[in-house]
Amino acid sequence: MLNNALILLVAGFILTGCQTIVPGQKTTQETAQSSSEAERYTQQDISDFNNKKANQAGFEVVTLIDSVEIDEVEAGSKTQQDIIEPIDKNLWNRIRAGYALNLDHDKPRLLSQIKWYNSHQSYLNRVSKRGERYLFHIVEQLEEAGLPLEIAFLPIVESGFDPFGYSHGRASGPWQFIPSTGLAYGLTQDWWYDGRRDIVSSTEAAISYLTKLNHMFDGNWLHALAAYNSGQGTVLRAIKKNRKAGKPTDFWSLDLPKETRAYVPKLLALAKIFKNPEQYKYQPYFIENKPYFEIVNVGSQIDLAEAAKMADTSIDEIYLLNPGFNQWATSPDGPHRLLIPIEKAQSFRTKLVSIPVDQRVTWVRYTVDAGDNLLLIAKNHNTTIAVLQDVNKMSSTLIRVGQQLMIPVAGSKIERYTLSSHQRLIQKQKKAPSTNKLKTYHTIKSGDTLWDIARKYKTNTKTLARWNNIGLADPLRLGKKLTIWQTTTNKSNSARPSVVKRIVYSLRAGDSLGKVAQKFNVRISDIKKWNPIVGSKKYVQPGDQVTLLVNVVSG
Repeated sequence: MLNNALILLVAGFILTGCQTIVPGQKTTQETAQSSSEAERYTQQDISDFNNKKANQAGFEVVTLIDSVEIDEVEAGSKTQQDIIEPIDKNLWNRIRAGYALNLDHDKPRLLSQIKWYNSHQSYLNRVSKRGERYLFHIVEQLEEAGLPLEIAFLPIVESGFDPFGYSHGRASGPWQFIPSTGLAYGLTQDWWYDGRRDIVSSTEAAISYLTKLNHMFDGNWLHALAAYNSGQGTVLRAIKKNRKAGKPTDFWSLDLPKETRAYVPKLLALAKIFKNPEQYKYQPYFIENKPYFEIVNVGSQIDLAEAAKMADTSIDEIYLLNPGFNQWATSPDGPHRLLIPIEKAQSFRTKLVSIPVDQRVTWVRYTVDAGDNLLLIAKNHNTTIAVLQDVNKMSSTLIRVGQQLMIPVAGSKIERYTLSSHQRLIQKQKKAPSTNKLKTYHTIKSGDTLWDIARKYKTNTKTLARWNNIGLADPLRLGKKLTIWQTTTNKSNSARPSVVKRIVYSLRAGDSLGKVAQKFNVRISDIKKWNPIVGSKKYVQPGDQVTLLVNVVSG
């Protein structure tokens, strides 16, 4: 009897519990158990999941919700968000989880770099913000290749995440490939396109190159990184030299170029600061752990202004995501893809399919006139001889009067393409190094060298190259104009304070260069030097404009 009563009592409790538990809802005990299990996931578990080792670690591989069609999710069923929360919304945490280098080096060179970065935290924020467009993609590619995620800091060391960065050594792009290495890793470089600046292609090339160097140096990443900077031969010779002398062959002991000796510590310093920013009283610029862009196959050449319009974004944003394209359009030879801000990608695709391929670039039909030559036609249409020959299937530069040429042209005003190579150069050449500098030009003649030109204008080759955004070894084309910034030589009243202003003066009737020089208390020779076009004239005319550097204090 007692046993029967106990059975009835237990059954009642069970029935009561069944009535109070909502289907699909966890009990307090189950919730606590789930929380406890979640807390037991270690950072290594998370790293394993990110590195696609879920099966090995004992996790169940879960398909991301983005890959599930909406109509496949039943009403009231659990979504992916219910199953697993995002591992981390902060990309820096994801990078830290993928660290693999030994950062425990107590070396003066490393401490010096840490001190510099820590005292220039605004610079760290600036380059982080600049790299926000690219960093998620870089991290994903590094993870897929199995490389240490400290390498994600390498574009900061190389270029400050400037996709248009160009060094005097002719290195270009975020990963700073020189032309020869770029070509060796499949990075095309021509008038239309420079793959060294292409985010997708250059990142792929950098990973391939770094992987090769790491294998070459038997897994020693510090040696591999040093070789990325100064060349594998330089590092191999330094190792051989130390080995022969019975010295250690670790990176810190090698006799390497000054730049390389600082290069590796810079990367390690960044990794240490971002590993433990609280220690350095630094709050990193937040970058969300999600894609910034989507790769869209456009299938043909397309005007970048038109692409920006279809993506409902600025043309500068299109250039910053696709910095490999030098001109106003993508290259006719490809790559036929564009990186589009992820929230605009679907709308861009929808608009793209409505525009026929032959309407994505503007063309003009030009009839050759007497006195024309291919160089002149190319220059007048902001293109090159090679492009005209390719488009019109020409095997030589010979043209005849009445011949018709098809020429691709920008669909908008050329000034609108602000980050094309031509417009970037113009902006760079406009920017005076200081207030007492006046811009003049030097037209390259046969036999000119950068060294000769620099000596003529009392400057050095590096400064001259920087003014004109060229490398020290870049070829000088006949007829090309180089910008020269010269210091004023106004020596009158030198004992008084000097405040120099740049003045543009329009000559009036009766003016001569002598009268202008007297009026503004400058020398005729300076006016001619500052204004080579007007200065070369036998006679000046009313309306001619001259630029003058005038000391407004000493008069």
